[in-house]
Amino acid sequence: MNLVTIENLSFHYGERPLLENANLLINDGDRIGLIGRNGSGKTTLLRLIAGEETAVSGQITIHGHVHIQYLPQQPRLNPNLTVLQTVLQSDAPHFQLLQQYEQTSRQLQTNPTDHQLQAKLAELTNQLDHTGAWAAEAEAKAILTRLGITNFSAPIHTLSGGQQKRVALAQALIAPANLLILDEPTNHIDADAIAWLEEYLRQRPGALLMVTHDRYFLDRVVNRIIELDRRQLVNYPGNYEKYLELSAKRHTQLAAAEAKRQAILRRELEWLRRGAKARTTKQKARKQRITELQQIQYDRGGQQVAMALASRRLGKQVLEAQNLSKRYGDSTLFANLDFTLNPGDRIGIIGPNGSGKTTFLDILAGKIQPDTGTVRWGETVHLGYYDQHSADLREDMRVIDYIQAEAPLIYTNDGRRVEAAQMLEWFLFTRPEQQTYIGSLSGGERRRLYMLRTLIHQPNVLFLDEPTNDLDIQTLAVLEEFLDQFQGCLVVVSHDRYFLDRNVDFLMSFEEGIIGTRFPTPYETYRQIREQMSKSTLPKTAESPAPTRSPKQPSPTSPRKLTWREQQEMTRLEAEIETLTAQISQLEAEINTCGDDYRRLQTLSDELAKHRTALETAEMRWLELAERTS
Repeated sequence: MNLVTIENLSFHYGERPLLENANLLINDGDRIGLIGRNGSGKTTLLRLIAGEETAVSGQITIHGHVHIQYLPQQPRLNPNLTVLQTVLQSDAPHFQLLQQYEQTSRQLQTNPTDHQLQAKLAELTNQLDHTGAWAAEAEAKAILTRLGITNFSAPIHTLSGGQQKRVALAQALIAPANLLILDEPTNHIDADAIAWLEEYLRQRPGALLMVTHDRYFLDRVVNRIIELDRRQLVNYPGNYEKYLELSAKRHTQLAAAEAKRQAILRRELEWLRRGAKARTTKQKARKQRITELQQIQYDRGGQQVAMALASRRLGKQVLEAQNLSKRYGDSTLFANLDFTLNPGDRIGIIGPNGSGKTTFLDILAGKIQPDTGTVRWGETVHLGYYDQHSADLREDMRVIDYIQAEAPLIYTNDGRRVEAAQMLEWFLFTRPEQQTYIGSLSGGERRRLYMLRTLIHQPNVLFLDEPTNDLDIQTLAVLEEFLDQFQGCLVVVSHDRYFLDRNVDFLMSFEEGIIGTRFPTPYETYRQIREQMSKSTLPKTAESPAPTRSPKQPSPTSPRKLTWREQQEMTRLEAEIETLTAQISQLEAEINTCGDDYRRLQTLSDELAKHRTALETAEMRWLELAERTS
C-alpha cells in the first residue's frame, strides 16, 4: 500500500537549491535509508515529508489516514515534564488515558480526601485495565531502559542533550505510526543499544525512513537505499551492501556518459573556433547544442581523494599515563587507570554513555586535569584532537579563508604542494561552496570542515571523539582513506562498529568492571568475549554446585606467569593475527574488484571465510593466554 507520494519536489535554502523535481514513493513495509553528502538536503527532505517545511514547488501526498511520527536531530522537549510523561505524550486513546491517570494521581496526592478525584482515578484504572493500556507504560519503560534511561521521573531539564535525544527516540518508537521518520537515531546511544534498536526496527510493522551514517545499521535494517545526489532522489533496492554494488555500476555508466560528453564537446568547440558562421538554422542549432552540452554534467568524478599527507617523525616514546583517576561529585568515572600508547597503536575506546571516555581523552590531551596520576608525552608527538565541540570555527569567515589561515600550504608524501582550495575539495567542498560563510553551513558541513582543520596540521598522534556523528558516508570514506595512509597513532572514541572494525586493532572498554581492558577487534569478537566473561562470573546455583578441587590444584582464575613455551606461542599468535588481518583486507579488496567473475568470487569468498575462522581462533587463544597474566 502506498503511504506517501512525492512528485516533482523542489526546495531552495536561500539561493542554494537542495531539491529539483525530485520524485519518491514510500510504501507500507519499506525500510528506507536516506544517504547523501552533508548539506545536500537530507534533513530538509525529512522535514518536508513530516510537514515541518513547505516546498517551493511540487507535491507531497499523504494517502488516507496515514500517521507520521518524526524524530528530528535536535528534538525540542517540554523541560518541565518528566521522562515518562514525555514518552507517553501522544494523541492515541490509550496514551491519553495514561496521561489522565498520571495527572489525577498527582492531584490526589495533594488532596487525598477528595472523593471526586478518588472516583475519577478508580474509573481511569478500570478503563486502563479493560483497554490493556498498562502495557504501553511497561513498553515505554522497557524501551527507555534499553536506551540507557532508568530514572523515569527525572525532569527533562535535568538531562544532558544526549539523554534528551534518547528520550525523544523512545517517544518516537512507542507512538503508533504508519511511517516512522528518524534523523540520526544512532547518535548518542552506545553499541549495545544500537544492536537492540536494529532488531526492534526490523520487527516493527509499518514503514521506516531514516538518515544514518552507521553502515552496519544500514546493512542490517533497511531494504531500500535512497541517495540524495545532485538534488535528485536515486533509488537502490536492497541494503547498504547491495547499494555499494549498484552505485558503483551507476557511477561507471555516468562516468562513461561524461567522457562521451567531453569528447563531443571538444569536437564541437573546435568547430566553433574555426569560425563557423551562425547564418543558417543548422549552424544556430549546433551552437545551441554546444551550450546545452556545457551545462550537462553526468558525473563529477574524483570526489573522494586519499589524503596522503607528509607525516611527521614519531619517536619510540609516545604516551604513558599512570594511576589516572577522575571523579565528578559522588560519581567516580575511573580510578587507578594506566594507559600506554606505543608507535603504530590504533585503539578504539568503547563503553556506555557517561562512563568517562571523552573525559579520559581530555585528560590525555591536557584539556582537564586528573584527580590523581600523571601523563607523559614523547618529545616528537604532535597531537591532533577532533573533539565533539568544533569550538575553533569562526562563523564570520568564509570556508576558504578559514583553511588558508590555518594552513595555506601543505605537502603530500610524494612532496607535492597542495593549496587550501584543493584540500577543501578533498573533503568535498566544491569551489563555489568554499566561498560560503561558516555560519551558514549545516551541522554536518561544519563537522566536515573541523575534521579537515584537524588533519591538515599533520599530526602524528590522532584523537577522534565520535567522528561518525554528523559526518556523511562520503566524508567517512575520505577519512578512512586518510587513516589507511596514516603512519602515526590513532585513538578513537566511537559506538560505530563499522568504523572501529575498519580502522583500529584493539578495543579498550570503559564498561563497568573492565575499564581499561583491551580486546582484539572486530567488535563481534569483543561481544562474544564479554558474553563468555559474563557467563563465567554468574553465581553458581544449588542445582549445579561448584566442583571440588584438590588442594594441590590451582584455582582456574588465579594469575600465574606464562611458561617459556606459552610466551613463545603468544608472540607467534600476535604475528599470525597481524598476517591474517592483512590477508583478510587483501581478499576483501580483491572481492570488491572481481566484477562479474562469479567463479573467482566464490573462490575468494571461501578463502575469506577460512581466514576469518583462523583469525577468530588465534584471537581467542591469544586472549586466553593474556588473561592468565592478568
